[in-house]
Amino acid sequence: MEELVKFLAQSLVEEPDKVHVYVKETRNADIYKLQVASDDVGRVIGKHGRVANALRTVLRAANFDDDRNIILEID
Repeated sequence: MEELVKFLAQSLVEEPDKVHVYVKETRNADIYKLQVASDDVGRVIGKHGRVANALRTVLRAANFDDDRNIILEID
């Protein structure tokens, strides 16, 4: 799943080498922290958060067989 987040983010940004994904596992959720270059944050979030919401939807769909929640945080 971590590689999926990284792949999707790298395809959106201008500086793909500055994309980093960190995973924090809690009892009932996996938290994915996505870090991109400061100039690329707007590209990953999108107008009114539409791109970020689409990323979250893809992650939830990829995690369909697991009961754990998926949280995507963009820094």
